[in-house]
Amino acid sequence: MATAVPVERDAGAGAFAGPHHEVRLPGVTLRRLSPASAVTPPAAGPTLDLLAAGVGPALAAASVAAALTAGALEGAPYDLVVSAGIGGGFPPDAPLGSLVVADEITAADLGAETSDGFLPVTELGFGTVTHRPPEALVREVAAATGARAGTVLTVSTVTGTAGRTAALRARHPRALAEAMEGFGVAEAAAAHGVPVLELRAVSNAVGPRDRAAWRIGEALAALTEGFGKLAPVLESWNPHEP
Repeated sequence: MATAVPVERDAGAGAFAGPHHEVRLPGVTLRRLSPASAVTPPAAGPTLDLLAAGVGPALAAASVAAALTAGALEGAPYDLVVSAGIGGGFPPDAPLGSLVVADEITAADLGAETSDGFLPVTELGFGTVTHRPPEALVREVAAATGARAGTVLTVSTVTGTAGRTAALRARHPRALAEAMEGFGVAEAAAAHGVPVLELRAVSNAVGPRDRAAWRIGEALAALTEGFGKLAPVLESWNPHEP
């Protein structure tokens, strides 16, 4: 369920490679790509910072918040945050090796267990459990990459039983995938008023845990290929579109 978070000034993604330097911040290290290393000319291309956000929503939120705060203090705020990585897919809708782009990023286990079942914090009268990426951007990313759009759940514990899988599907019928960082990334982005996007490549099926059936290599290859198609979309995206 690892996540790499490209935290971006203007846009850009996996089609960028080449010279970079490290920027050390409290608790995180950014890899800052040189505009000259972009596939597109520097004048047209964005600049991009990449960080490994860590595992779980708390660490992801802290890491991204550090990067966003540093950018704001430098007078160079970010325009978009992309949470990208691998995750579990709900069969049959999100098979192994497929891509999923979130039109809703939802915390699946933020709430309370009661005698009547699980209650999200929103039903307890506070907090939020869902962030929604820009609709136009999600549509364009789905069209360019072949990713399916739907809900991506954020969990703190990877689902490993049929019972929990059924419970999640009952509560979130539009869920295509689960991962461990997206909601934390989205919370940090929302605090800075920055839009967020989540892209996942499916490495395993959500259900009874079967580590031997995971296909991490194939998922990472699919994610890399998806990013190659994503970069032009992000370069042309208008941040002021809903």
